[in-house]
Amino acid sequence: MKDVSEELELLLRVADGDRPAFNLLYRKYLQNLRKFVASISGNTDLADELVQDIFVNIWLSRKNLPHVGSFKPYLYRCARNLLVDHIRKSKTQIRIKEVSKNLEENCSVGTDDHLIYTQTLSHLHSGINLLPEKRKKIIELKIHEDLSLDEIALQLKISKSVVKKQLYTGMAFLRNHLKHFYRIAPFISFLYFFL
Repeated sequence: MKDVSEELELLLRVADGDRPAFNLLYRKYLQNLRKFVASISGNTDLADELVQDIFVNIWLSRKNLPHVGSFKPYLYRCARNLLVDHIRKSKTQIRIKEVSKNLEENCSVGTDDHLIYTQTLSHLHSGINLLPEKRKKIIELKIHEDLSLDEIALQLKISKSVVKKQLYTGMAFLRNHLKHFYRIAPFISFLYFFL
């Protein structure tokens, strides 16, 4: 019981911005969390990076710590979620590279195809620039940084449902914006890829 009350006191201090208390929390869990992440990822460098990200996120959202029932399960759940996000992003980046490579190869056959590719890409960017500012930011975070809906919501300080609605509305606008081009099918499927 004493450990629980001491941990709660430590979490309350961290929530109030007490850096020495945060350092205690960090040192208490660092090694075991690092081993946990490394055992799943199989990569100690990645484990170091992800553990640092976890603790940075905890510090940034420290005001929520008093509402955490038990810190250790919370910490390991954060680690699991970050690992899942990392794996998902890695797979998405590989797929994006494959799609981009296929598009470039298909369009490099002739100068006309390359011109169409370049014009369509330009038209896509002009379409993004026509979006309202918030919708444009959401589309850019999703396409360029491959953030999840939750990550976008957290970064922009809006609800996930707003992010989802704005993303789908923006993508629908871009598909409509691009449909006027002939031979556009690869780019439309490229946009569907992000939904």
